[in-house]
Amino acid sequence: MKDLNSKKAVTAPAGALQIKQERRRWWIRLLVQPALFLLAGAILIAGLGVAQRMGFITAGGGGHSHGSTLSQLVKYICPMMCTPPQTEPGRCPVCAMELVPATSDSSKSDSRAVQIDPAARRIANIQTAQVSSRPLTQTINAVGELNYDEGNLKTLSAYIEGRIEHLYADFTGVEVKQGDKLAYVYSPQLYSAQVELLTARETVRGSKATTLAAVREANRKLYSSARQRLIESGMTEAQINTLESTGTANSRMYLYAPISGTVIEKQAIEGQYVKEGQVIYQLADLSSLWLMLELFPEDAARIRYGQKVEATVQSQPDRTFSGRVAFIDPQVDPQTRTVSVRIVMPNPDQSLRVGDYARAAISLPAGGKGNSGGIYDPELADCWICPRHPHVISHNSGTCSLSGLPLVPTSQYGYVSHTLAETDALAVPRDAVLMAGQHSVVYVETEPGRFEIRNVVLGPTCGDQIVILKGVAQGEQVAIRGNFLIDSQMQLAGNPSLIDPTRAEPLPDRKQSETILAALSQLPEQDRKLAEKQQICPVTMMSLGSMGAPAKVDVNGETVFICCEGCRESLLERPRKYLDIIRTAEATGASRDSGFESDLPPLEMPQMILPDDSLPPLEMPMELEPEPPEQKPVTGAAPRTASGTKQEARQ
Repeated sequence: MKDLNSKKAVTAPAGALQIKQERRRWWIRLLVQPALFLLAGAILIAGLGVAQRMGFITAGGGGHSHGSTLSQLVKYICPMMCTPPQTEPGRCPVCAMELVPATSDSSKSDSRAVQIDPAARRIANIQTAQVSSRPLTQTINAVGELNYDEGNLKTLSAYIEGRIEHLYADFTGVEVKQGDKLAYVYSPQLYSAQVELLTARETVRGSKATTLAAVREANRKLYSSARQRLIESGMTEAQINTLESTGTANSRMYLYAPISGTVIEKQAIEGQYVKEGQVIYQLADLSSLWLMLELFPEDAARIRYGQKVEATVQSQPDRTFSGRVAFIDPQVDPQTRTVSVRIVMPNPDQSLRVGDYARAAISLPAGGKGNSGGIYDPELADCWICPRHPHVISHNSGTCSLSGLPLVPTSQYGYVSHTLAETDALAVPRDAVLMAGQHSVVYVETEPGRFEIRNVVLGPTCGDQIVILKGVAQGEQVAIRGNFLIDSQMQLAGNPSLIDPTRAEPLPDRKQSETILAALSQLPEQDRKLAEKQQICPVTMMSLGSMGAPAKVDVNGETVFICCEGCRESLLERPRKYLDIIRTAEATGASRDSGFESDLPPLEMPQMILPDDSLPPLEMPMELEPEPPEQKPVTGAAPRTASGTKQEARQ
């Protein structure tokens, strides 16, 4: 028994030592071998880089390799494209965003265009459309309200003090005709005036031939004065003639309607005493109404006197009414920034009602030449029109039946006798134009795959088409799909884009834009002269005034202007460098637009860095199969069991 136990004691330490050795070898295979492999790969790559830098090896064979892009200069751009690309990392001096690295490939872009290969074009779904010339009509839509025609409003007032004994138009809304009786008025003053007239008449008739001529003349003047007084009191010529024929004075008289129309306001009742000049009735002729519109200034500038207007009212949406422009307010409302336009709407059947809302549409030729050359309206061609009432139109010269003014030819207001070919306009689909603020650009495909940015001047929008007044030519192809992707490529390339399209147009020498002049004018006279002499910001190389009033900085006793406050920190960190840039620019007369080179070079088209096939691929360390569960080493005696315990007890 003793020999058996001694054998077990010797075997147990030997098994534990073997397990420890196996565990150590497993950890070596797991950690040391991959570490050695990675270290060898790093040494190899570093050696290749040192050899390439020292010129022992080139970037690739045959003069071209995908790995050549690794040697390109890495430049840093602002994600918001606030400033030109920079050669050092950091933050944008304008928006303080972190600059991101980018690589460039100048072979695929130029200063005003970007090259899109066919594969990328299909993926981006870039589509184009042709610039075409066609006759287009612009429709100006507006909302207005119907109102009374002020030329057809009349007020009936008391001519003389008295009492109203009877009102024939005894409620608002009564329709009357010219000459109808409206009121019956009692007035003692009227009776005295009538007696005075009869007395003066008898005096004139009683004058004899022997009476002095001066006395006869005085009697005639007294008679004429008394007669005129009755006319001023409201009596008509017929009433005065009746008074003279009867020879009987009457203290009561009738008031007659001055026009045909509708009583829109009654301000007196029967039995009421009224004073001279007090309003009794207000009448309106509803045979024509005014439609008051509010138009934007750019729309009001394109319409003219006599322009035809189609309108539908809210109460009768299934019916269209026609009218003509009678007045265009020469002043822009300072609060609403709109222009009031008055339309005369004929209303012979009185179906239009005052206060009703209306939707108006004015059709205009969209072409710029058509506006300057004239407008063709078949109803006004070779006709005559009233200069005050545009709905009074005649085929012959004469006078206006309403105002008595002589009619004028319609050609005086720009109406022609035949259609003009110049009304055609250059138009592109609405989706082709990118707009941001006051900037509008399109991308023209000048060559297959080459899209060039163009600043355009927009005209009116006609449905899904928009008129281009300047910037493109007929027959050119413009991008209508994928143009935002093209613009983003232009931004990443540092080229003119929708963010700053003004760089796409070269400015004449020594000519500054209105924006720059307005910004520089905010400076004092002395500072303005210095800023005009400096011209550019030494940090961003942008024209002073392009980002508002330039900021003034004192650098080592010299006055320096920068485009914005975001450049102040960079200027003060390296003052000598930027002062040299200013001196060089002033000495050579160079500016940013003339191609002056600074430490902020333009960034071309970003290029994807492809993997270098010349380097061997890195192999991943092989995954080792998991070891079996670790067995607990035997130390000393074997585990105690129930049978072993009994055996020990027997021993």
